[in-house]
Amino acid sequence: MGIPLLAEKDLFGFLLVFLRTLSMIAFIPIFGERVVPAQVKGILAFLLAFVLYPFLGREIVPGEVPGVIALLLGMSGEVLIGMVAGIMVRFIFAGVQFAGEMIGFQMGFSIANVIDPVSSLQVSLISQLQYYMAFLLFLALDGHHGFLLALAESFRTVPPLAFTFSGGLMEMILETSKGLFILAVKLSAPVIAVLVFTHVALGLVARTVPQINVFIVGFPIQIALGLLFLALSSGFVLAALESDFLGFSGVLRQAFRLMGAP
Repeated sequence: MGIPLLAEKDLFGFLLVFLRTLSMIAFIPIFGERVVPAQVKGILAFLLAFVLYPFLGREIVPGEVPGVIALLLGMSGEVLIGMVAGIMVRFIFAGVQFAGEMIGFQMGFSIANVIDPVSSLQVSLISQLQYYMAFLLFLALDGHHGFLLALAESFRTVPPLAFTFSGGLMEMILETSKGLFILAVKLSAPVIAVLVFTHVALGLVARTVPQINVFIVGFPIQIALGLLFLALSSGFVLAALESDFLGFSGVLRQAFRLMGAP
C-alpha cells in the first residue's frame, strides 16, 4: 500500500493557512507571550492549520502557484493579517497595563518597579496585578476560543492571497489604538480621583500644620487608600473589561472584512 502524495496545490494551500495561523499565534496575548517557547508556538500553529485546512475547502486556495514575487507578497499578506488581528487584541491588554502604570505612579510605586518577563521592561506592581487579572478574565470568558473562531472565519472573509491594506483598515487600527487610552483612563479614574484629592488634603495639612512631615505620613496613606479603592473598583474594572473582551470578536470580523475589501 503506497503513501498518498499530496498535490502541489494542497501543499501551497496548507503553507498559506499555516503562515496566517502562526502569525496570529505569535501576536495574540497568552499564546504569543515571550515566555512561551517558539517551538510551542510553531507546533500549535501547525496543529491548528492541520485541523483547519480540510474544513476550509480547496476552493479557497488559488488554482495555480503564482510567481516568486507574487508568492512572497502573498505570504507577507498572510503574516500581516495575523499581525493586525493579534495587535488589535493586544490593545486591550496594553490599556490595562497603562491604567496600572498611572495608578502605581500616583500611589508612589514608581520606585518599586519589577521586571515584566513578557516585555523585559520595568513595570509597576499595580500594572502587573491589573494585567494578570485581565489575563484570567480573558481565559474565563473563553476569549481564546473566540480568537480561534475568528481565525477560522478569516479564511472565508479574506481568502489566501487576497489581503489588501485599505484606508478603512488603517482608520480602524487608529480608532482601536485610541481606545487603548480611553480604556486606561476609564479603568484608572476612580483610584486616581481619590489619590488626587488625597494629595490636595495633604497639601492643605502641610500648609496649616508645618510641623507634620507630609512626605513620611503621606506615603502610607496614599498606598492604603490606593489599594482600598483599587479593591472597591475591581467590579467596575472587570465589567468594563468583560464588555471589551466579549466585543473583540466583532471588531476582528470587521477588520477582516476591510482586509478583504477591494
